[in-house]
Amino acid sequence: MLFPISGVTVDPWIPPLVAFVISFFTSMGGISGAFLLLPFQMSVLGYTHPSVSSTNQLYNIVAIPSGVYRYCKEGRMVWPLTWAVVLGTLPGVLIGAFVRVTGLRDPRNFKLFAAAVIFYIAGKMVKDLLKRQAAAANSAAKSGPVDATVTITQRDFKRIGYTFQGMQYDVSVMGIMILCFIVGIIGGIYGIGGGAIIAPFLVTFFGLPVYTVAGAALMGTFVTSVAGVAFYTAISPLYPQMSVAPDWLLGVLFGLGGMAGMYLGARCQKFVPAKAIKWMLVVIMFGTASKYVLEFFK
Repeated sequence: MLFPISGVTVDPWIPPLVAFVISFFTSMGGISGAFLLLPFQMSVLGYTHPSVSSTNQLYNIVAIPSGVYRYCKEGRMVWPLTWAVVLGTLPGVLIGAFVRVTGLRDPRNFKLFAAAVIFYIAGKMVKDLLKRQAAAANSAAKSGPVDATVTITQRDFKRIGYTFQGMQYDVSVMGIMILCFIVGIIGGIYGIGGGAIIAPFLVTFFGLPVYTVAGAALMGTFVTSVAGVAFYTAISPLYPQMSVAPDWLLGVLFGLGGMAGMYLGARCQKFVPAKAIKWMLVVIMFGTASKYVLEFFK
C-alpha cells in the first residue's frame, strides 16, 4: 500500500503491529514509544522528510489517551505534576518544531542529532540505575503488584507534594517547568513531544517513582503533540517544496496500534519491577543510537 504524503510503501497491518509492540513496553515507563517509531520510519520505511516528525506526533495524539485513561483508573495520575510538565514543555516544543524545519532538513544530520538525544537519555537511565542499585534490590525483594494510589498533599505555584506507597515526595514547580522547557525544545525537534526525555529526568533528578511519573509524562506528551501537529500543519503552506504536514493515514495506523499497546502496558505496569523497565529501555536506546551513528559516518 502506498502512502502518498510520505511516499512510503508498506502493508497496512505492519505500522499498527510495530506500534503495539513498542508502546506496550515503553508506556510502562511513561514513554509513548514515538522515539523508537521514528528510527523505524526513517531506517526501515525510508521516511526521511521533515513531516516524519509531525507524523510521529500524530501517533502520540491517537495512542496516548488510552494509556492516560488506564493510569487514571489505577489512581496513579499526579495532575499538578502533569500540568507543570505541560506548561513547561509546550513553548519548548513549538520552538523545536521551527528549528526542525529551518535548521535540520538534512536527514543525515538529523540522524546524528537523534543519536545524541537517545544516547543522553540512555546514559541518564544507566546512571540512575547504578546509583540506586541498593534501593532497586530492595524493591525487587518486595516484588508484587503496586496497589498504592497517589494522594496529593500540596499543590500551589511553588511546590507539588504527594504520597505514594507510604513515601512522601515534594518537588519544585519552577524546577520542573525549566527542565521541561529545555527538553521540550529537543523533543520538538525530534518529534517525540519531550516525554521520552522528561520521564527519565523526573526519576533521576527529582527522585520520583516511575509508577507515578508515567501518567504525567504521557499526558504532557499528548498535549504538546497536539500543539506540534497543529504547528507543522499551519506552517506547511510556507514550505511548498517540502513535506511538512503529517501523513494522516500512516500516523493514524501507528496510533491505533499504539492505543492498544499503551492501554495494556499501563494495565500491566504494576506487575513489572521499575528496574526491569529501565534496563529494557536502555538496551533498546543504545542499540538504536549506535545504528544511527554508524549510518552517519558511512
